Parts: sequence; structure tokens; C-alpha cells
Amino acid sequence: MAKIDVTKTELIWPGKYNEDGTLRETPRVRLPFQVIETVNESRAAREARKDGSQQSLFNAYEGNEGDTFEEGWKNKLIWGDNLLVMGSLLEKFAGRLDLIYIDPPFATGSDFTFTTEVGESPQHLLKQQSVLEDKAYRDTWGRGIESYLDMMHSRLTLIRQLLSSGGALYLHCDWHVGHYLKVLCDQVFGQDRFGAEIVWKRTTSHSDASSYGSVHDVILYYRMSDHQQNEVLQQYDPEYIDAYYRYKDADGRRFMSADLSGAGTGPARSFGEKGLVSPQPGRHWMYDQDGIDKCLRENKIYWTRNGVPRLKKYLEESSGMPASDLWTDVQPIRSWHNEDTGYDTQKPRGLLERIVTASSGTGALVGDFFCGSGTTLAVAEELGRRWIGCDLGRWAIHVTRKRLLGIEDCKPFEILNLGKYERQYWQGMTFGEKDAKPITEQALYEYLAFILKLYGARPLAGMTHLHGKKSGAMVHIGAVDAPVTIGEIDAAVDECLALKQGELHVLGWEWEMGLNDLMVDAAKAKGVKLLLMQIPREVMEQQAADAGDVRFFELAYLETAIDKPKRKGGVRVKLKDFVIPNAELIPDNVRGKIRKWSDYIDYWAVDWDFRNDTFMQGWVAYRTRKDRTLPLVSDPHVYEQPGRRRVLIKVIDIFGNDTSQAVDLET
Repeated sequence: MAKIDVTKTELIWPGKYNEDGTLRETPRVRLPFQVIETVNESRAAREARKDGSQQSLFNAYEGNEGDTFEEGWKNKLIWGDNLLVMGSLLEKFAGRLDLIYIDPPFATGSDFTFTTEVGESPQHLLKQQSVLEDKAYRDTWGRGIESYLDMMHSRLTLIRQLLSSGGALYLHCDWHVGHYLKVLCDQVFGQDRFGAEIVWKRTTSHSDASSYGSVHDVILYYRMSDHQQNEVLQQYDPEYIDAYYRYKDADGRRFMSADLSGAGTGPARSFGEKGLVSPQPGRHWMYDQDGIDKCLRENKIYWTRNGVPRLKKYLEESSGMPASDLWTDVQPIRSWHNEDTGYDTQKPRGLLERIVTASSGTGALVGDFFCGSGTTLAVAEELGRRWIGCDLGRWAIHVTRKRLLGIEDCKPFEILNLGKYERQYWQGMTFGEKDAKPITEQALYEYLAFILKLYGARPLAGMTHLHGKKSGAMVHIGAVDAPVTIGEIDAAVDECLALKQGELHVLGWEWEMGLNDLMVDAAKAKGVKLLLMQIPREVMEQQAADAGDVRFFELAYLETAIDKPKRKGGVRVKLKDFVIPNAELIPDNVRGKIRKWSDYIDYWAVDWDFRNDTFMQGWVAYRTRKDRTLPLVSDPHVYEQPGRRRVLIKVIDIFGNDTSQAVDLET
């Protein structure tokens, strides 16, 4: 049979080539990362390692300890578009990942859905899909298979560049797209790099009146030139056991009989009461006399009807058989399984354990750029691998964080995003001033007009701090590359007063810590009603903006109190109230299950000594599927030295949105 020459046979779709016939290149945007949270590492440990040096939360992530393979390595969980994330990783990680597993969307609406509980009752279930994830699905399949191939081609190209010479890719797919992806991977990696098409039986047989029941997924396995696969074993099928382990001892133990001889002549051996027994001509017994005696003592000799001794191999002593490309022994996730996180597309631990074990060693670097509920990362952590994970969904990042926190002795890891750098890139690409620094006046005007249009406001000329007007409210828009500050809001409030306007809406991407309650109360005292509105990430997704799917959310209200116990220097944080102002945006099926304000909270954490840099998780509490309770008072924290501290409290609600509040105190 002729071998397909993939240099001549090519999968082509609209958009793969430019109008001049040249191949459209995969974007390779390299943006600095921002570390927004460090988990499982104390500030003291971090400062000891960094000699006390700190960097601002809004500065580029460019320290040596976090982005190399040196002693200070920390695993990385990244929120953002994996195309930009992988492109940005290339600078330091090209050719350095040993294993990448991805489970990209197939072609079903459940690719981004999940189930979570509300409040303390495990029966309160919520089906929710964010606007951003819904957009990601529509963007992936908006033009049918051509848009899907376009999306996957660019990501597979970057994955190939990230893999080491000994690396491997496992690409999880199903019947919707598997045949397309096989051809696409042959083109990107080379047909000779194909290792196997693994078939995983993900469910039991079911009836389908119109066709054969679909019960399996496909995992495409590609390996780089120097990849060495480790042997992994899989459990025997029941049919195999019945066929080969068909004998039973008196105690019921199953065994198979194996030949006790090997090629080549040898002497007779004594088999106890059977006396001397000679092997067949041209054969020899595989054990010496001591070995035969040992087998007799352990009752491991089986006699055939013809009086030939054979070796008993017990089923209970077998670890299994070398894994083939048909995996029927890994059970799918069920709702009653402890590992279930509520993701419809969650894959079982056993599946990833086999993949990680087969294609990586201890200390290897594992990547998953559609990480979902974090199965790959959790397995990599438990098996002693380093890892980098990425997902576009805010809730996916939150579920993965909680899942990792539940692993005993989980090593420190960071949560990162591309933050202002991604927004700067979007601003430059969208408004035609890609390399302009600072942004030109025309591009700034177009940016402000674009945000105002999405917000339903009209531009306002001649003002210094006010950019638009919506009904009777004035509008101020924060910059893409900096948090909205107290001074910035003050100036906009004063301009409102000068115009005798009584309502101000401030739209921001990021916010100076602790300004919510402070600024709302201060503006109210001056006679101005102030609303602080979050500019959502969906603004940067053209399809979401064109479809009118962008919604601006008012910042949640968080009320806390600091308790100072009698012990000198000790403090506790108490949550007193939490309100999501945009009640009309909360689905009715959720609102009806809320019994008290704390039901909206899924997780909260405290940084006891925040330095306006990375949030260092000093204390944390969260709900799990097993334990739905949530303490509203932290454990006490004792400061070793007196001084002025800033305590930062972070709350994550049941939609995955986070709200922070900073409190300054003397200890």
C-alpha cells in the first residue's frame, strides 16, 4: 500500500492562506505575564528566596525564579486565551515541555458548561455558562469546521514549538472532529511522528434507533524524535480473564498455567511425591532444584491430565498487561464519584494518570492549555511533575485552584494572566496603532467611543475627566493599562459637580485596592451617586461585541470586620455582608435557592500583609462538593512584629468573579 505523502496531500480550508497564496502565519504575540496570586507559599518564604525584593502587581512578570527550571520554580495556572498564552510562553519555554495533553472543544454546547452547588445544600445545583465561554464556543464553530480547523491549526503549531525533542502530545477528541485532527496533526508534526490512535471506551453501550451507539473517544498520540515511552499496564478485560485465568485453587484464587520449561536441554528435577520428572526432549526446566522446591512449598505447580508440571500464575499477583491502543478499563466520571467537579466534559483521573505515567518522568514539565477542571494538573502534581495549565474560563481557573488546594502537600503555584499587556495588544490591534507608545490621540478617542457604544452611552466632548453620558449619568472610562485610582474618581466627581450632574458611572478594567465603599460614600457626601462598573474581558472579543453579548457589572459590595483577640498582635477577619448589585443578571433558578447572603460566596482568602503586589494566600476557606459549609470568620493570625499592615480579603462568588477589600491596621 502506498504511503501518503503529507507534503503533497494537504488539508485546506478558507482562511488558511492569504490572498497572495502565502500561508497565513500563526500569531506569535509575546506578552509579559502578571502574577496575580501565589498559593501555598508564605510571604516570609518568598522574601527569603528573593532577598526581600518585590514587584508591583501591575508590572511585568520577569523574575528569574518563576520562569526557569532553577530552584525557585513554581507551577503555573494561567487565565486567558491560550493562543496568546502559548505565544507568550515561547520566549522562555520553547522546546521545554515534555508532555502536553489537550482536550479542546468537540462540537457540542456542553463543552463549556458545568454544574455547581449554591449555598450549603448539595442538592442546590446550577447549570451555568458564562458569556465569554459561550462566545468561545460560537467563535470556534461560528463558520463550521473551517473556523474549528483554523483555531486548532494555530494552537497545534505553537504546541509543536513548545514541546521538547523528547516530548509528546496527546490530543483528546471524538467522532465529530477526530478524522480532521488526525490529518491536521500529520501536517503540523509530520506523519512519521504519529504514535497511536488510542480508543477510550468512555461509556457503556446504549441504544440509538438511527445509528450505532457512540461509546468511545479518540486520543491522538504524537511523539517527538527523542521521545521514550514508559511501559504502563492496563487491567485485563473480563473476557481475557475468563479465557486465560480459567483455573481456580481450592481457596477460589484464579490462576493461569504457564510453561515451566524453556528451549535447550537440561536434567530432570525432583517434584516431591511425583519423583524425578524429565523435561520434554530439547527442553529444560526454568528453575534449579531450589526453585522447584520453592514452587512446591508455595503450591505453584499445576499438573495437567498428562502429568506435565506447569507453573501457576495467579491473577492477584499480576499487575496487568502492557497497555494497547484500546482502553476499556478506565471508567468515566460519575456524579457520585469523589473526583467529580461538575464539569460535563471532565475526564477521569485514571485516564490522565496513564498518559502522564507513560510519557513523562518525575520532574518533567507537563502542559494543558484547555485545562478545564484541572485533571491534568492535579495528576501531574500528585505524580511529582511540574506543570503549566491555561483556560479561558474564569470558573475553570477557580475550580482548578480549589482542586489543587485539596491535594495534600501541594507545592506552591502561581495564578497568572496577561492582564494589561493583553489589553494593550488588543487596543493597538483594534484601533490601528499597534506600535504607538503612548497611544495616539486618535486611537484613544476610538477606544473611548468603542467602550461608550458598548455601554450604551454617547461621547461627550470638551471634558477632561468625563468621556460620555448615559441617560442622566456622566461616564468616565479607565485606561486599559492601569487600575482606576481614588484620585481619578475624585477628579471625575468634581467635574460632575462643576456641571451640576448628580450621577457618575466609572468603568474600569482594574481597580485600586479598597476604593469601593470609600469612594461611593465620599461621592454620596458630595451629592453624587457613584456606580463603579467592571469592564468585562468580553469587550476584547469582537464577535461578542458585535452580537451585543457584552454586559458591564457593578462591583460587588463586600463588608468585613477585623477582630483583635486578646493575644497581642493577633487578628481575625470576619465577613459581614456580600451583595451582588446586578440582581437582574442572576438567573431565576439561582436566586430562588439563595437563603442568605453568604450563599453567593464559594471561596475566600486573606493576605495578612499585602504589599500592593501579588496576593499571597495566608488563610483560605472554600466549599467543596462534600462539605458545603463555609466559615465566615478566619483563624487568628499573629504578627511577630508591631507595625502598620494592609490586610487584603479576596472573595470569589458562585459565578467565579472575585471581589477584594483592603483594610489598613496597626498591630
